[in-house]
Amino acid sequence: MNLMHLSLLEQTMLVLSALALFLSFALLAQARLTTMVHLFAWQGGLLALLTAVVATVGGAHHLYISALLTLSLKALLIPWMLHRLIRRLQLERHQERLERQALVMMSGAALVIFSYWVVLPVARLELADTRNVVSLSLGIIQLGMLLMVVRRQAVAQVIGFMSMENGLFLAAVAATQGMPLVVELGIAFDVLVAAVLFGVFFFHIRESIDSLDVDLLTRLSEAEQEKLASEAEGDA
Repeated sequence: MNLMHLSLLEQTMLVLSALALFLSFALLAQARLTTMVHLFAWQGGLLALLTAVVATVGGAHHLYISALLTLSLKALLIPWMLHRLIRRLQLERHQERLERQALVMMSGAALVIFSYWVVLPVARLELADTRNVVSLSLGIIQLGMLLMVVRRQAVAQVIGFMSMENGLFLAAVAATQGMPLVVELGIAFDVLVAAVLFGVFFFHIRESIDSLDVDLLTRLSEAEQEKLASEAEGDA
């Protein structure tokens, strides 16, 4: 596809999608939780702006409501909730350095290339800028999954999950020119409820074991299983 043949608004869509992907890489490399929340908020703001651009290009006026909802929820409300959660859990200064960061970042780049390879055979998107946006959104989804895999801190994994949802939202907006407003409202409500439940869940974990390290939770689970097995052998 020749980018010079696209209109200014369509080129803007591609630029905003690329910036959202760049923020996913920044989330992957970031060590501080508070900075990760800031990056997530910026990604939500870019999605809101891109949704407004899609509404302008396609004439789908209901997407302006979706853009306002995305801005309110993903760029303001959920980041505010995550900041409040981090403060109450006393994790403002928490840092988690990636092990083998260069390998992780190269794996992320490989996932983006794989995303383009997956979308390449989609003939229906051959003559539109949509295919590039879908490829970028699939890359955001996979980078969110990678973030959840490489991080041990539970709050960072939740940010990765929310970033995955951003990628899904971007793909839906680009490929379908906007889902029905009722569906978008339902998804937004589900994401908000998930954020609240994650917060409650984290407080219960912190009160129980005084840590949100997923590796520690796994070791405690294995220790509990070994204890139950030894008690069963003793009873036998």
